[in-house]
Amino acid sequence: MVQVLLVEDDAAIRTALTRALRDQGHVVSAVGSGMPALSAAVEQKPDVVLLDLGLPDIDGADVLSMLRAVSDVPVIVATARDDESSMVRLLDLGADDYVIKPFTAAQITARIRAVMRRTGRTDEDPVITVGGLTIDTRSYEVTVDGRPVELARREFELLLALARRAGEVVTKRDLLSEVWQLAWGGSDRTVDVHLSWLRRKLGETAAAPRYLHSVRGVGVRLAAPTDPV
Repeated sequence: MVQVLLVEDDAAIRTALTRALRDQGHVVSAVGSGMPALSAAVEQKPDVVLLDLGLPDIDGADVLSMLRAVSDVPVIVATARDDESSMVRLLDLGADDYVIKPFTAAQITARIRAVMRRTGRTDEDPVITVGGLTIDTRSYEVTVDGRPVELARREFELLLALARRAGEVVTKRDLLSEVWQLAWGGSDRTVDVHLSWLRRKLGETAAAPRYLHSVRGVGVRLAAPTDPV
């Protein structure tokens, strides 16, 4: 269970995002401006801060700088600024990641998981099992029914992203954001090609899936072969 400090000045967005993140299983504390955010970060000691830049009292980039002076809490910046120079500046100021508005709760949850892993703050089980599929996140080893499967790094990350949400339909946009770090979108073809390679290595095809089930016009669902499709 991750404790999230949400800093967002728009009341409607703040309410909707708080509800969505709680639905994803997070504990959320929300504030609408920069100075209360700094106080909350110090007093509440959240696991991660989701920081909007357009705050009414102080620019979010300045909040980030001041927060970094007193805390090493992971910070994910939420911004509509998608130019490279802005992104580089935010990362240099101490942001751990960023997402481009608009985004979904699933995208944010994926970014939170990634940041928590990178900072060593996750309590996630290092071995994920779905049916006969086993993924060891420490050794990057994958087996299917006891058979080792050699995957390229991106194939492993794609499989892992789906396995962490086994049973759910994951959109290609979310996969592009989590696996390829393309928060602003990208080509569905990128996902399709890697899924094709992944299916072949897992011993299945799109026409006869065992684990990877495409949902037309929506995304991909990973499920054990015995699960209903």
